Order: sequence, then structure tokens, then C-alpha cells
Amino acid sequence: MTRADQRADTDALNTRFVTDTEPHRRELLAHCYRMVGSVHEAEDLVQETYIRAWRAYRKFEHRSSTRTWLYAIATNVCLDALTDHRHRVLPSGLGGPYRGPTTPPDPDSTGEFAWLQPFPDALLTPPANNPETLVIDRESLRLALVASLQHLPPQQRAILMLREVLAFSTAETAQILGTTRASVKSGLQRARTRLAELHSTPTDLIEPSDPRARTLLAGYIAAFEHSDTNLLEQVLRADATLEATPFKNWYEGRTSCIRQLSTYILGTPGDWRMLPTLANNQPAVITYHRNPQGILTPYGVAVLTPTPTGITRVVAFQDPNLVAAFGFPPTPPH
Repeated sequence: MTRADQRADTDALNTRFVTDTEPHRRELLAHCYRMVGSVHEAEDLVQETYIRAWRAYRKFEHRSSTRTWLYAIATNVCLDALTDHRHRVLPSGLGGPYRGPTTPPDPDSTGEFAWLQPFPDALLTPPANNPETLVIDRESLRLALVASLQHLPPQQRAILMLREVLAFSTAETAQILGTTRASVKSGLQRARTRLAELHSTPTDLIEPSDPRARTLLAGYIAAFEHSDTNLLEQVLRADATLEATPFKNWYEGRTSCIRQLSTYILGTPGDWRMLPTLANNQPAVITYHRNPQGILTPYGVAVLTPTPTGITRVVAFQDPNLVAAFGFPPTPPH
């Protein structure tokens, strides 16, 4: 074979590879995020998945579907990454709510914990010029569920995701993980039991597109931008919880939440600028905070859990890098 023939063969192989694998990229990203709890890590793991898949593609004989083959690679890439890996948590995963006197937020100054990250819904939207037919289970990306998943052993986490979210059969799951059907059945039962202890799905959640959710989101933004505790009183439920990474304490009850926010966070009108977005199939805000020089700079993301009677949970992520990860500019538009 001449060099020209070799190049033509490689080009044809590359075209087939892209055609076969690219439609699965978004759902693989969601899968890796559920497994590791970090959008940044998930993107790296998907990249590693495609590198391994390309290297093995010439020998791939399509005895299984391309989707099953890619999930086998991606799942094992994630399991490799989770070896000796600290599982990612939210402050509420460290213990009960703070009950002491009002004090400044208590940061994880030593880097003891690895913190869960939110997932931008925009990453699941197919390009307008290349719509995909794959349906991604967005409810399985809700923040509370992903946080609970991180407390499962990695193998159980993988089994639960493959069986109950992605609907692979017991036999397919065993093949993907290189284990037996009996091990899959046993692991699934243990994972279900443990997840039931960790996570309960509220029955009154409303979708981000619901007008009531949009009203609550707008009220939350206005409360911060105008430093208005009365507005917070209107949008938070009486049993609302508040937590923020990288701070270890979290708060339960509207009174406790508002006291903490008004004392240490809200500041004066104009200190905050917030832009609406979507994260983990929930309403969210991109946050900018005014620095000592008077300039609004990236601060992070806050994810809200809306119900018909108000916001029941606020999880804020103080990580300026998330603003860019969500596709927002370093300075908010005027």
C-alpha cells in the first residue's frame, strides 16, 4: 500500500469513527459527570474515552452496538479515575445543619474536601445544525441525586447508572464491567438500598420552564441585586436550606438562611449581578460580585430547587471558573 493509499485509508477510518461515535458525546459527558461529580473532570474523561476508542476502533468488530462499546470504555475510564479518589461532596454531606450563633462562613481552607460541581444544561443541547435524536435523562442529573451518588462505591455507582438510568440489561452491564450477572444483580440491590438511605425525591418539584419557577428565580435575583431580605422572605420556603462550597457549614430554615445571608453575604445594593441559566435540570444563576475596586468579577453559580410554595434549597458554588464553564463572559453585560 502506498503512502497515499495509507492516508486515504486513515481518512476513511477517521470519517467512519466520527460518524459512529460523535452522536454519543453528549450522553457520555452526562454519564461521566454522574460518575465523578465534576464537569471539568467529566470533560477530561470523555476526551480520554475518545482517545481510547480511536486507538481500538480498527479492531472494533461491531459485535455490540457502538453505544454499548463506548459506554464500556467510558465507564472503565471513570472507574480508573476513581481509584483512590476522594468522592465529591456538598456541605450537607458532611453532617447536620449548623445550629450555633451567627458566624462568618467557615471555608475549607486546608483543601480537605473535594467539592461537587454543577452541570451546565447547555452542554446537553445539540447544535442547531446537527440535531440528535438521543434522549438524555435530565432528571438523573438533578443536583441532590448526583450528590447522593457520590457516596456509593464506584462499582455500585456504575451498576446503578448503567441499569437504571441508561437501561442496559444485566447481561450488557456485566459485559461492560467485565463481571458476572450475579455480581451486577447483587451490586444493584446494594446500590438501591444505600441510595434510598441517602436520597429521597421531593414530590412537589417544578420544572425550570414552569412560570412559577421563573417567578421564583426572578425574585431570588432581585433579592440579591437589591440586597432585599424582604424579597428573600417571599421566595424561600420556611424549610429552605442553604449551602455553599467551599464552606463547610450549611443552614436549615428560612430564618437561619436569611440571617446568614443578610449578615455576611448580601452587602449593599449593586454588590451582586446575577444572570439566569440552567444547571442540573434546575433553575440557576451565574453570579458576579463587586470587588474592592468596584468591578464586577466572576464569582460562581447557584442552583435553586423550586416548588409551588417557594425555593426549598439553594446550593451555591464559589468558583469563578464555573462562569466560563457555563459559557458566560468574564464581565456581565450592561
